[in-house]
Amino acid sequence: MKIKSVLVDDEKIARDVLRNYLSKYCPQIEIAGEAENIKEAVPLIAEIQPQLVFLDVEMPFGNAFDVLEATKEFSYETIFITAFSQYSLQALNKSASYYILKPIDIQELIIAVNKVAENIQNKDELNRNKILLENLKLKPEKQQLILPTLQGFDVVRTEEIVRLQADGNFTQVYLADHSKKMVCRFLKHFDDLLEPPFVRVHRSHIINTSFVKSYQKGGTATLSDNTEIEVSGSFKDRFLKMFS
Repeated sequence: MKIKSVLVDDEKIARDVLRNYLSKYCPQIEIAGEAENIKEAVPLIAEIQPQLVFLDVEMPFGNAFDVLEATKEFSYETIFITAFSQYSLQALNKSASYYILKPIDIQELIIAVNKVAENIQNKDELNRNKILLENLKLKPEKQQLILPTLQGFDVVRTEEIVRLQADGNFTQVYLADHSKKMVCRFLKHFDDLLEPPFVRVHRSHIINTSFVKSYQKGGTATLSDNTEIEVSGSFKDRFLKMFS
């Protein structure tokens, strides 16, 4: 199965490298067009209607998110190519988007392409682009977060999350409706991803401070569901600063 694809990057050398890697290591990719800026990318995507777009995040006169906004009527998978930017990575991770950091690592490229190919083959209808665009317009507590589970995935609003607890290679996510989700990610993934009002209070716990009911000086936070969570000494200052 060939995957009709478009490359969008303002640097010709970067497009040449990516094209070469794809030809050599990802033979299922068919490159149907290339663009070097947003003005070229938008009509090209509309004309070709690709299954996959390799999209540079930062470009002159706009960025990848402007391309998504201008082509949101079309449905396609996206693999973002990005230099390190914490803001971009947080947004991409919340929407479970696929991305590769520059300089491109061949193994990461193969993994991302294989995941997209699997989505297309399984007719996965999760619109990561739409969730990403919505998140960029919302305050952090209103944003949506995709939780990969053993059964597939769940989409929740961050404001619905009460706390997260490490569970070996997994994380237990406890929600305001008293349900919980076992998520296929380490707790550190969420520590890097979630912004205030979330705060890590223990090596095994992240809590949403919006649900804190009380705090005892001995180092225990009581949440609205009456769960008591230990606030360890190394995290205490960060926790108390949330209430100062």
